[in-house]
Amino acid sequence: MRVVLQRVSKASVQINHEINAVMRKGLLILLGIEAEDTQEDIDWLCNKIVKMRIFNDENDAMNLSLLDVDGDAIVVSQFTLHASTKKGNRPGFIKAAKPDIAIPLYEKFIKKLEESLGKPVGTGKFGADMKVELINDGPVTISIDSKQRE
Repeated sequence: MRVVLQRVSKASVQINHEINAVMRKGLLILLGIEAEDTQEDIDWLCNKIVKMRIFNDENDAMNLSLLDVDGDAIVVSQFTLHASTKKGNRPGFIKAAKPDIAIPLYEKFIKKLEESLGKPVGTGKFGADMKVELINDGPVTISIDSKQRE
């Protein structure tokens, strides 16, 4: 399981010209799922995400977590995070989980993140053509892979 975290001052997701999610300060989370991913990956990532100290404190140092700043989150499925660019110029997505595996894991990830934050999170729609708008704060963008634990 891979995520790209983007610290944002605001973000939104549109599907078919309608706003599906909108938020202020927090994290836009792009989530890529592999067939081998499990609840253990979800638990580890969600714990890491909510406790990662990437928000500025009163001294402008990154010392505060999403929990500390009572930030919001939007989770967007992003199978392209598992793109293989090893051969040729057209990326392959063989490692990305098929919908029958990915959708339940996506939903479990959202539920676990909501439990960890103690509030609802916004979402995109799995497999939909989405328009994501954000103002990246910093910019701060961090990628995490649950298999590498880094």
